[in-house]
Amino acid sequence: MRTVDLIHRKRDGEELSAEEIAYVVDGYTNGTIPDYQASAFLMAVFFSGMTDREVGVLTERMMESGQKVDLSSIPGLKVDKHSTGGVGDKTSLIAAPLAAAAGVIVPMISGRALGHTGGTLDKLESIPGFRTNLTLDEFREQLAQHGLAFIGQTAEVTPADARFYALRDATATVESIPLIASSIMSKKLASGLDALVLDVKVGSGGFMKRQVDARRLAQMMVGIGRRADKHVQALITDMNQPLGYAIGNALEVMEVSQTLQNAGPSDLTRLSLELAARMIFLGKLTATLDEARELAQKKLLDGSGYRKLKEVIAAQGGNPQVLDRFELLPNATGAREISSPRAGYISVIDAEYIGQASSMIGAGRDTKEDSIDPAVGVILEVKVGQKVDAGGVLCRLYYTREDNVDEAAQLVEDAFRIASTAPESRELILEVVG
Repeated sequence: MRTVDLIHRKRDGEELSAEEIAYVVDGYTNGTIPDYQASAFLMAVFFSGMTDREVGVLTERMMESGQKVDLSSIPGLKVDKHSTGGVGDKTSLIAAPLAAAAGVIVPMISGRALGHTGGTLDKLESIPGFRTNLTLDEFREQLAQHGLAFIGQTAEVTPADARFYALRDATATVESIPLIASSIMSKKLASGLDALVLDVKVGSGGFMKRQVDARRLAQMMVGIGRRADKHVQALITDMNQPLGYAIGNALEVMEVSQTLQNAGPSDLTRLSLELAARMIFLGKLTATLDEARELAQKKLLDGSGYRKLKEVIAAQGGNPQVLDRFELLPNATGAREISSPRAGYISVIDAEYIGQASSMIGAGRDTKEDSIDPAVGVILEVKVGQKVDAGGVLCRLYYTREDNVDEAAQLVEDAFRIASTAPESRELILEVVG
């Protein structure tokens, strides 16, 4: 079997056998297939797609590339939440503590920034001292003690996905439905969970630009879960404008703190509560989804979700005081205001442009080796539908180095559209699948 032949066949749209997919996955994981051939294979999949059978095989092979996490010694159903990636999407840091405060066991195996979207691990690592590289024993111990742990991919769990994940980001193959589905579901199925809530983003700031593609991705992941005998629900949510006001790692941690104290943006609060409610419901802590919504709301209002996140930050080596004293987080040294050229209503805030600008000044990665500047990012001052005066501030760009600031500021400026009339309001949650 030759790698070049498999690339050729996949490029031409042929279906690969289970053995052929295993050959590629195993070969790249153990280093016998080089980066350039793995990149070519990913690009062939990007353009030619994969059948459901191929995606199932790819998911299983990546899951089998490492060890599975055994959480059977911890009582209760284990429920995770995962987003396909958005701009300003920090719901994991809100929904997971709310669900854990309600009694759900939440094993969060999270990812890093991909393309113009932020990563949960990068946000958490902006907290001084916070460790995401827990061993599996530490992960289990923390889940048993606190009901919630955030961990990155360990060398033991789905090492194949870790290799492909980084390569996808550097080769412009992130947006492939089969690659997203297999990446997410291989990690989740290896992490010992019983149920999973998915947030599939659609719009300019998501990897899926069209709702039909988002639905296809959601259905694919729900199907993979069902075949593995796991309860999976997916929300398809709007990502045409950033979620909340903060974009950038430490800036988003600040907004998480505000939201868990019931002082956050309405869109972020609403979506986080719905995700937490579905985690509570799939965890069988309530008989109905409406009861789960009431419980999630209660955990927000009584501050127990906020206290849970502080508890978990401390347990993972971080300073929990960052949620009260934002000066303890990395802070930018420079700021630039972007003003409205005229009066009117905000009709568009292109989330992808905002994400790209934030990444350009250091909040994201261009290559898998790049380091992230946790202090930088963008804070919006307005949302779609709001009225703005001529010269009114649209947003602020926060940076620590002058490199690319002019270019990023231009991109941010281009993200905003001002109209003479207010736009029609858009739904935040568009569909539920599963």
